[in-house]
Amino acid sequence: MNIIDLHVHSLVSDGSYTPHDLARHAREVGLSAFALTDHDNIAGNEEAAAAAKEQGIDFINGMELTADFMGRKLHIVCLGFDAEHPAFQKLYERIRSVKEGKIPEIIDYVRAKGIDISLEKVQPFAFGKLDRYAIMRYLVSLHLYDRAQPLWDNYLDPAVRELGLDQNMPAEEALPAIHAAGGVTSLAHFHKNIGLKGLSRAEQEEAIARLHALGLDGMERWYPNYTAEDSAFAAHMIEKYGLLVTGGTDFHGSNRPQIEMGHGIAGNMAIPYEVYTKIILTCKKFRKEQQENAGATAN
Repeated sequence: MNIIDLHVHSLVSDGSYTPHDLARHAREVGLSAFALTDHDNIAGNEEAAAAAKEQGIDFINGMELTADFMGRKLHIVCLGFDAEHPAFQKLYERIRSVKEGKIPEIIDYVRAKGIDISLEKVQPFAFGKLDRYAIMRYLVSLHLYDRAQPLWDNYLDPAVRELGLDQNMPAEEALPAIHAAGGVTSLAHFHKNIGLKGLSRAEQEEAIARLHALGLDGMERWYPNYTAEDSAFAAHMIEKYGLLVTGGTDFHGSNRPQIEMGHGIAGNMAIPYEVYTKIILTCKKFRKEQQENAGATAN
């Protein structure tokens, strides 16, 4: 069976593999296709695409976008968009201005917690421009914990809140921008705090229906730590609202060591290649529609 993974992170955000090494690892674990979906960052996509071609596997560019919706924070997996499209460029510029904002102040906050950190020590951990993930990678290098999440819980997220940086793109603006750039959008890990956790199933459905009305295309049908009930609910929402099926392991390498790319936890995932094919076809459809609409407007 040809399997894929559409939710994967590199060291451009909070993973431990380079984009190049992710492609090699994807082939080693038997994948036929994958997407790189770094948090609010596309800097690794070009390298990953080239490496995937070298490895003889398919690739779709991506990004895991952080969006504000109904007073909550959501992660939206964006796939197949044209990164050069003006709508995406405008959205991305706004995203990066937030993620790269007040880095010295965040470092000062973390230092006040007793951590040996400075701008000079963080700089070598930057992938391109200095951002929050460079701070995270530096903190990972200190081996304070055996995984990355406590670094966010104990240092970075509190700093972001304290400095008034806990604001993201509204879903109402982000979803149409990705569409305009020919990409598809999918709700990631709906069951988590960065998602719809804490809502009743009826409230979760209401939120998903509202997101769909705003332009959400799909939803993760597979995720490593879904319960059986989570999986059944996701499948029901996908069928009821005609959503695209997506899914992925949320692979972070050694920063989340219990999860294997493409296979989840102890082999509990195997997303079929047909899911990738459908997304590619949908992106082509969106781009054709955009071109036709542009032509009609010009005439």
